[in-house]
Amino acid sequence: MRGVDGTGAGAVAASGASGASSGAEAAPRRGAVDPVKTLLHRHRELCERAVDPLEIAAGLESHGFTDRSAARYRHRDVFSLAEELYARVPRDADPAPEPAPGPAPRIRTDWVLLTLLPGAVASGTVAGLRLGPGTARPLVALGGLLAVTLAVRAALGRGPLAARPGAAPRPSVPLWTVCLLGYALLGDGLLDAVVGGGPDALPTGAPDGPWPAATAPVLALALACAPAAWCSHLLALGARRRLAGSRGLEDFTSGVRPLLLGVLALYLAALTVLLALTGAVLHEDPAYPQALTLGALLFLARLLTAHRHRHAPAVILGAAAAAEVAAPALVLSGRLPDCGFLAVPVTTLADPLGAAVIPTLSCGCAALVLLAHALRTLTRASAHAPLGGPE
Repeated sequence: MRGVDGTGAGAVAASGASGASSGAEAAPRRGAVDPVKTLLHRHRELCERAVDPLEIAAGLESHGFTDRSAARYRHRDVFSLAEELYARVPRDADPAPEPAPGPAPRIRTDWVLLTLLPGAVASGTVAGLRLGPGTARPLVALGGLLAVTLAVRAALGRGPLAARPGAAPRPSVPLWTVCLLGYALLGDGLLDAVVGGGPDALPTGAPDGPWPAATAPVLALALACAPAAWCSHLLALGARRRLAGSRGLEDFTSGVRPLLLGVLALYLAALTVLLALTGAVLHEDPAYPQALTLGALLFLARLLTAHRHRHAPAVILGAAAAAEVAAPALVLSGRLPDCGFLAVPVTTLADPLGAAVIPTLSCGCAALVLLAHALRTLTRASAHAPLGGPE
């Protein structure tokens, strides 16, 4: 919208404003057109539906408005300008009190139980694979995969990991996420077998089979749905408190950035503990590098998706999944006549470092890209605006 970032509104303010001093414009002359009134007309719908000035400030920021732009309207920052816009909108009720934090996300029994459901279903599936007869393993694996997918979809539909109001409805468990988890389960075993000249048999689900399945890291990731939800809940609480106490957009960003990094570190610490537990119980390699980078990638992707940023997570998850799937495909293609060069990039990495280097690099690089994107988007006030009803 023109004028939101100050480029178009400058023409209105310029008729009554003198030269700038120390980065802020001087007050307009008496009798000049009221620039705040002009801005109110442009954003009347936002101002009328806002429940408090904080929502107006976040809405202006989402349109590209900055504290520097607020100076052209004779305000020190976007928050004070939002308070005036909120006060100018006619309301039937009494004047609103001082800005207070928006409605905090409530801890509800339903979403707490739903976040525990994927781990419970995955634990039952692993127990069936380990204790059931070998002939029943394919059916148990297929049924468990379907049940875990449905459980994760339900967990992502409620609570802190659910998409905020206003986001376009899309599947809660994208195809790329399933591919990444599938590779975490069978990918390293497949790549090891392919590099060694196989595979000679289909996977049996046994950790000591010719194509071993890594159940410990996948089980830990399923169990990590619960700490992921709590970490997202902590981020929402901290961001809304910071939103109420900030007096400028830069102030809010500088306060939320360490909060986001702290939440990510807390989630990775919880995932590390779960990996150690599942590895010890199942007597498997916890696969820390692969699982931690994948966990960080999935957690950041879900945080962005929940805060109405869907495009970047979908693209980055797709790129990471494509890189993992391409590794065994390139090695197999290298067996064709005169195509040995196709396998060189993969074997150059896998021979000295092992098959784990492929998912670690793919998910690690993708997670770093999403982290940079999250530090730019999730530290904005508009990402945490109290739009829609409370959870």
